[in-house]
Amino acid sequence: MAKIGVIGDRDSVLLFKAVGLDVFFEDQGESANRTLHRLAREGYATIFVTEKLFAACAETIAEFQGQPYPAIIPIPNNQGSLGLGEKMLRQNVEKAVGMDILSNT
Repeated sequence: MAKIGVIGDRDSVLLFKAVGLDVFFEDQGESANRTLHRLAREGYATIFVTEKLFAACAETIAEFQGQPYPAIIPIPNNQGSLGLGEKMLRQNVEKAVGMDILSNT
């Protein structure tokens, strides 16, 4: 079974522990970068990262973009979304389809 991890501040990711995911409490980008590298080495297939840390770890995340694993996915924190997840989804769909089919207009 593939391992799934969640990285973020305690208040935002603690609930993921209740459903059995591996949770890593990080508040700073530098320590989150180290955790991302460690989880990749340990074979995690999917890593959810709060949007605030996702933005702070952009360079590290870019290192893994060309690889099939780990899939690093932004999630909102407990204070709401910054729109990063939606933006990434829109870009990936546009790349795959050739146009923005998710647009409201």
